[in-house]
Amino acid sequence: MADVSLTQIRKTFGSLDVIKGVDLDIRSGEFVVFVVGPSGCGKSTLLRMIAGLEDITSGSLKIGGVEMNDVDPSKRGIAMVFQTYALYPHMTVRENMGFALRFAGMAKDEIDRRVAAAAKILELDALMDRKPKALSGGQRQRVAIGRAIVRNPDVFLFDEPLSNLDAELRVHMRVEIARLHKELNATIIYVTHDQVEAMTLADKIVVLRAGKVEQVGAPLALYDDPDNVFVAGFIGSPKMNFLAAHVISADGGRITVGLDDQPETQVTLPIAAALKQGDKVTLGLRPEHFLKAGDGDAQLTVTVDVTEHLGHTSYIYAHLKPGEQIIIEHEESRDSRAADTMTVGVSARQAFLFDSAGQRLR
Repeated sequence: MADVSLTQIRKTFGSLDVIKGVDLDIRSGEFVVFVVGPSGCGKSTLLRMIAGLEDITSGSLKIGGVEMNDVDPSKRGIAMVFQTYALYPHMTVRENMGFALRFAGMAKDEIDRRVAAAAKILELDALMDRKPKALSGGQRQRVAIGRAIVRNPDVFLFDEPLSNLDAELRVHMRVEIARLHKELNATIIYVTHDQVEAMTLADKIVVLRAGKVEQVGAPLALYDDPDNVFVAGFIGSPKMNFLAAHVISADGGRITVGLDDQPETQVTLPIAAALKQGDKVTLGLRPEHFLKAGDGDAQLTVTVDVTEHLGHTSYIYAHLKPGEQIIIEHEESRDSRAADTMTVGVSARQAFLFDSAGQRLR
């Protein structure tokens, strides 16, 4: 396995900047997930630049300490697993997994040994003589992963490998990929839109937006301590609620804010930011952090729109004013109905505060 280092990596297409100076260090054996917001944020371009399928406009890419900017993709020591399985329909599982090795002129005995070892890891032994049309979606994806494993790469690149699978298979394959990482101790760079995949698989998450890195950190570090509104809204499911607020007072390392749509709801946070009375801010509250009525540091009264009962818990979709949705996770809301009003507690310790530009105030 190998370290991967990106230093001020940029990619432009004419006058269009797609990747805007990415700096990132990935340690050998680390599982790093690129999570992305809207399409066009640059994740596929960045992955293709690491793979050598896209030229680097400027900056430095190193794998295992060796500069790779101008190295042919086949000599970079990487293997890529794509969103589409791209299996040869006329070949068996065994032949698909060994094709790249045969193409490279490797001895048959070595090919057989590598294919057998990968098949054992992926539990494909009983499927080796089947063709792709006789496999399920999850089995096909395992064959695609096996095709990468047999190459013994320094780095695995996964480009949304589970997006074509149904929900149950996604969960199963997520577990399989996590197990594979532990067994191989591989360096893995994994791209996904699914923040659940990111949270459950990653040693480190890289949040990308518009060709820039918004924040890098361990999954729970990003959940507990996001740098801005974008990261706070992306990490966590359901996403964080953002409520318009204003500063009532700011002194002595404490800021008291009131909600614009419910001024009587005031929250005092231990933040020493350079704010003044009347400044516009955003209060962030995660659905799972609301408390029972009467508990916490402040009370919030909302009007219920819809309640989703999931058995162990319920999600209440409500509003302070029409068009401004609030999601509340509540374990004791089986009787809540549309148009009901309900009161929940707010804990200042679990609230987040962002300035008018969306940056976190600490």
